Amino acid sequence: MDAILTSLDQLGRTAERDGLTCVVGAVIRDPDGRVYLQRRAPHVRLFPDCWDIVGGHVEPGETLPAALAREVTEETGWRLDRITDVVHVFDWTGADGQRRREVDVLATADGDLGQPRLEAGKFTEGRWFDEKGLQELLTKEEASGDAAMIKLALRALTSQQTRPGGTVLPLTSR
Repeated sequence: MDAILTSLDQLGRTAERDGLTCVVGAVIRDPDGRVYLQRRAPHVRLFPDCWDIVGGHVEPGETLPAALAREVTEETGWRLDRITDVVHVFDWTGADGQRRREVDVLATADGDLGQPRLEAGKFTEGRWFDEKGLQELLTKEEASGDAAMIKLALRALTSQQTRPGGTVLPLTSR
């Protein structure tokens, strides 16, 4: 089994063992080297009106790659293609009091990347950003106090640790 998939499997098992709800996210990179972010709707329960990466909660019995594939399709209409690196793993507690372990990866997707199909009621816009665009967005959004996902996307975009080939996912939906 590929090292990335093994790592994701282990991260999912340890989150379960630690009694944490697992969340998975993808910094999706396009062929031009840009990353995709989407703005959460102002009425959503967690992180309203914030820029975010694609992702969500892992359902019981679901693997992290399968959850990520589902979330990519639900939130954008695209199909998860490759996971190229694990970018960040951290624990957090939401305003709802639920403890979570988030696993964020760098990934690619297939589909009409120029026309994401935003999940109705959850997001208000989606955009591709290059490094300069992320820096500008970060400067603008830091004043609001919630720029964590912008910083994560910027770090993922500029990281020299990304693997060019990545892992083609063994998903039954392919």
